[in-house]
Amino acid sequence: MATLLPPPKRQKVYHGVPEPEPEAVRPSPNVVVQFVSEDDGSSLAPAVSLPANVSRDDLQVLVNKLTQRDDDPVPFQFHIALPADAKGESTRIVIAKSIEADVLAHPSQSFSEEDVFVVHCSPQSIFRVRPATRCSSTLSGHTSPILCASFSPTGSLLATGSGDANARLWDLQTETPSHTLSGHKGWVLCVEWEALERKLATGGHDNHVRLWDPKTGTPIGDALKGHTKWITSLAWEPIHLNATAPRLASSSKDGTVRVWAVATRQVQYTLGGHTASVNVVRWGGGGLNGKGVLYTASSDRTVRVWDATNGRPLHTLKDHAHWVTTLALNTDFVLRTGPFDHTGKRPASDEDAQARAQARYTALVSATPELMISGSDDHTLFLWSLFPARTDAPAEASAGKLRPLARLTGHQRQIAHVAFSPDGRWAASAAWDNSVRVWEGRTGKFVATLRGHIGAVYRLTWSADSRLLVSASKDTTLKVWDLKTYKIKTDLPGHTDEVYCVDFVADKIVSGGRDRTVKIWKN
Repeated sequence: MATLLPPPKRQKVYHGVPEPEPEAVRPSPNVVVQFVSEDDGSSLAPAVSLPANVSRDDLQVLVNKLTQRDDDPVPFQFHIALPADAKGESTRIVIAKSIEADVLAHPSQSFSEEDVFVVHCSPQSIFRVRPATRCSSTLSGHTSPILCASFSPTGSLLATGSGDANARLWDLQTETPSHTLSGHKGWVLCVEWEALERKLATGGHDNHVRLWDPKTGTPIGDALKGHTKWITSLAWEPIHLNATAPRLASSSKDGTVRVWAVATRQVQYTLGGHTASVNVVRWGGGGLNGKGVLYTASSDRTVRVWDATNGRPLHTLKDHAHWVTTLALNTDFVLRTGPFDHTGKRPASDEDAQARAQARYTALVSATPELMISGSDDHTLFLWSLFPARTDAPAEASAGKLRPLARLTGHQRQIAHVAFSPDGRWAASAAWDNSVRVWEGRTGKFVATLRGHIGAVYRLTWSADSRLLVSASKDTTLKVWDLKTYKIKTDLPGHTDEVYCVDFVADKIVSGGRDRTVKIWKN
């Protein structure tokens, strides 16, 4: 008997219409790619011809091979600069998937397959911070709005200052209250950790500066008195300059800055050049002979620079047209954390701590000198390089007047806060126009505008790997921004009123505001 063949397969029909033929895979074009360094624009390798659909991870492997880094590969971020006439919120296209998906398919249609693609490669940190997605703790205790919050250098403790005249310490391992620091007679306006975590300084509306032992929560002696109006900002001397007994600088509404020798509790000197409230003080690690320098920003529209050794004035920067309200250094993160880095190792002694802090500081300023950004109520920012090389003489312009590296314009309202990323490659500014702007940290070039808030943005903080930016706003939310896409990574609603302060350590974000609660957010 002959074998019967099975009946032919019945063709699938969708509502009476046969199934469409599958589309043929479109071949990916080859493009010529030139890899250049983000730092100095130098070519990393000869131009290569690649398929346009090569993934970002494969580009990373290729760059490490071309630069002979096979043994110790470095993660890179890749971007292509948009032409000047391209419209949009950003001046560059970050390659997140491939050149084909991100560049050739970009809405601006600025590139074709015939172009030579100049890909800028910027090395990233070897560790990665996970973005926060949920609120893990809501801590109550303060009875008035929380005005300031700051993590300790190791990230084990958190200090908050409030309008109830108390500062509080919180244990971040257990996410519970640790100590209440009572002593001020008015609002606690600023808290600042010494970089070895041995002391905490608080400044109040009662014109006093107080020092505390964070282990026991007890005051170290009486208040430091001398200012005649409230304290606006505090800054400790960097550990790589003085590890055994770092001094403390306090700025005040009375127009002066006082530098205190903490061991003797005496004022070492007073800086009295400003004619209005001094809003911010920062203690830089460079300056003349590398002995440290003080930067002060004031409502008299000037930024002044002082020699930290004896208080001698070095520069007066008069470019702003309104109050100067915020100041940031590209070394802020390294100076704040001193000898502590992502490895978690603790220094064995003061000398060891000083050596480690010096090594971290030198590694950062070896490529770029210490830079400063000032932000003002005139809606602009200025980027300054006051000590370009580690030499005995500061950089003077030919006419005798110091000129800024760049004027950063674009905000429509007053600048609320400016912050450099930990690696110094980026700077971000927040303003009362509801937006955050990202700038190149070394040149001041505009990179992107981050829009999403519907109220004034008060405060910014960066993750330790410089990949994420967090903003706190009047609209009661925190937003985590991804620097790959310049879009919101996660939205963190939860506060019931304005958020005044935010800080980021390891993979934890802390925030506080007008609703009198501290919220801890993590992955």
